[in-house]
Amino acid sequence: MGKKARHEHKMYINIPDYMGLVSKLKYIAKSDNNALEDGRYKIRSLYFDNYMDKAVMEKFSGVSRREKFRVRLYNDDPSFIRLEKKSKFNRLCYKESETLTKEECKKILNGEYSFLKEKKELLFIELYTKINYQNLRPKIIVDYKREAYIYSAGNVRITLDSDIRMSNNVNGIFDPKLVTIPSADAIILEIKYDGFLPEIIRQIIRIDNKNETEFSKYGVSRLV
Repeated sequence: MGKKARHEHKMYINIPDYMGLVSKLKYIAKSDNNALEDGRYKIRSLYFDNYMDKAVMEKFSGVSRREKFRVRLYNDDPSFIRLEKKSKFNRLCYKESETLTKEECKKILNGEYSFLKEKKELLFIELYTKINYQNLRPKIIVDYKREAYIYSAGNVRITLDSDIRMSNNVNGIFDPKLVTIPSADAIILEIKYDGFLPEIIRQIIRIDNKNETEFSKYGVSRLV
């Protein structure tokens, strides 16, 4: 899947802000298809980094151009797994993704990387190259619950992430009962869009006392 520039803004919000925001979004935006009965869904991400913690250091050093690789699945369902590369340059974000099988993911966890160079998709070849030349390795698992809304004009996606947890047991990625520990007590509001943010969305997300943040679920989880 090709990469496309997206604007991204993140903010800490409190529970009253969350309740007010959701009460409005329900009437103008579509809920994400992954949502379960409570309107949320679980995301589990396996992040890669090297022995120098390159991705962590670049994040906390404020490097304007940076990237990270992750493997992601939803609601503990191994039938749909994605390899993703997320890049950031100033305020613009880019994401590339390709699907992985459970068996391929297990090979990566077992240090069997050679199959990556045989894949035709460039993202797999890039990961293989950086595993070999940057020493990228599976580093940490991050779990959280997400509530997401989609507004078609501007291709806007609004997400509310909470219950952020982590585990260093990377081999437990397919274990729904994996023991995790809290890594952040926060609700993170993210707004992503293409060329413009519609005025109706801009008005709704004007929440008093909110602060834009460079919050990183991977970053804070590495500090636990």
